[in-house]
Amino acid sequence: MKKKLVSLIMTALFLGSTVGVVMAATLKCEVKSVDGTTVVIDCGSDAGKLKAGDTVNVKSTKKKQAIEGC
Repeated sequence: MKKKLVSLIMTALFLGSTVGVVMAATLKCEVKSVDGTTVVIDCGSDAGKLKAGDTVNVKSTKKKQAIEGC
């Protein structure tokens, strides 16, 4: 009986932690302005999925270009 109870609790904890990771928001936003270290982005109707203090990862769509020397 104890083994079944421990197994059930471990399964519940595993599922709980997995659901938290899966529910992370994925948004498509557009950078509106950049002023020093402050960036203003527009996420349209998806902005409600974010709140102040959320940590976000940003990927740039610009590709690195080689700089040619003289």
